[in-house]
Order: sequence, then structure tokens, then C-alpha cells
Amino acid sequence: MANSVSQLDTTIEIVTPENIAFDYRVAGPFRRFPAYLMDLAIRFGILALMWGGLTLLAGIGGGPIAIAIGLVAMFVLEWFYGGVFETYMNGQTPGKRAMGIRVLTVDGQPINGLQAVLRNILRTVDLYPMLSLEMFGVPAPVYVLPTFMVGLVTMAMNRRFQRTGDLVCGTMVVIEERHWLTGVVKLEDERAAHLAEYVPPDFRVSRSLARSLATYVERRRFFTPARRREVARHLAEPLLEQLEMRRDTSHDLLLCALYYRTFVADRAVDTQPPGLRGESPFGTTAENADA
Repeated sequence: MANSVSQLDTTIEIVTPENIAFDYRVAGPFRRFPAYLMDLAIRFGILALMWGGLTLLAGIGGGPIAIAIGLVAMFVLEWFYGGVFETYMNGQTPGKRAMGIRVLTVDGQPINGLQAVLRNILRTVDLYPMLSLEMFGVPAPVYVLPTFMVGLVTMAMNRRFQRTGDLVCGTMVVIEERHWLTGVVKLEDERAAHLAEYVPPDFRVSRSLARSLATYVERRRFFTPARRREVARHLAEPLLEQLEMRRDTSHDLLLCALYYRTFVADRAVDTQPPGLRGESPFGTTAENADA
């Protein structure tokens, strides 16, 4: 009896409302903690530079103003550093960008400003329980040492490694693996858009297929027509059978159509498919498509 066995890794599948499936690798604590330390170092560096300037200000008689500015700066950096960066850097802080991770919603969408700010504010909960440094002989009981135990336990109890702030805001941190996509390629052949209309609406493009489509379409302009037929055939033949399309459909045109459907189309029917007007939507043969 065949059993469905889940893969023991950090990959999760996200299906968009358009029935396109993407696989993401969620970032665990050992990838996120260095990013946190980098951001912490940046915050301390900013404060050190500011205190240097504020010390000069205090030396010329602006002591109260310097203290006020310093306290406001500490408050802003502590509570809004991560939220502001994640809002305007598409889910990344400088530390996250350096570590190649990004914050997304659990649906695979970009996070909004409210989610970015709230998940960072709730990081305070993940720092507990706090240990007083007085027990280590430090004569300053106001100083405490965060243990991150709440955050670590929470992350260990769900497959997406979501800490408390992520669970509340519906977000997750994933490993950025989109270096293979350098930009959306403009398709000159309008038949690609027409053929994309005939792709079944429930056809799900996996992340590996999306990567292959992006790589092929980006490089096809460097291929001769014969080379395009040779390269596209290996990927397109099983897709023709899966999509139940005519066997003489151009392999190159099919890959361009799937690329258009995945990366370009806005899912709106802007034009009527030519097949509804009594004409062929494909230019069906490979020779016509490569002309």
C-alpha cells in the first residue's frame, strides 16, 4: 500500500488564488539569529554616532535637548527600526537582506506596514523570560539578559518556524531564492498570450517549473530556431500531454505561453481569444512558431 510521506525539510507549498503553486524554504532560527545580530549592531552603531554628536551638543549648553533627542532616538530604533525597513524594503531589513531572507504573509504575498510594525513590536514577547544580571555578580539589577525561550519554543511548535509576532500577524520568514529571475522578459510574439488563454485555469505551475520557464525565456533570444526546438522539446512534450493540447503545438510557443501566464498575465481577459473568432490561436506548427 502506497503511503504519502511528507518530505522532512523546511520547504512548504503556497498556492496563490490563481492556482499557481510556489515552494518556499522557511528560515529557521539559525538563519534568522545572525540577521537579528546584524540589525542589532546597526542600531547600536547609529546610537553611538548620535551620542557622539549629542555629547558635543550637551557640551555647549544643550544638555536637556541632547537627552530628549537621545531618548526619542532610542525609542524609535527599538520599536520601529524593523517595521520601517520591512515596510519599505519589501519585507527585509539590512540584516535580512545580508542573510538572504524575507518576510512574507502565509499566503506568499508581500507584507503591509501594519504587519511589519506589529510583528517587530511583538518581538519583545519572544525575548522572555528575562534573566537579571545581578545573579551573575553585575551590580545593576535593572539590566536583564533575554533568553529568547518563548520565541524558540513557539518556532519549534509550527512547521513555518513562526514566532509569536508572525503567528499574530499571519507572516513567515522565507529564504530568498529568486536570483534566477532577473526581470520579466517582454514577449514579442502575441500568440503566446493567445495560447495562454487555453491553459486550463486549474493548472498549477510549480516553483521548479517556473524557474525553468524563466531561464528558458530569458535565454531563448540567443538561440537559433533549430536550437529553440531542440531545447524546448524536452520540457514541452510532457506538458502538451498534461494540458491535453494538440501534439503539433509549437514547443517554443507553449513555453512562452506558460511564462506569460505565470509572470506577465494579470488574469484579466483583455482581448477575446482568436479561437473564438474562428481562427487558429497557435500558428500550430513548430515551423510557423519559429518563423
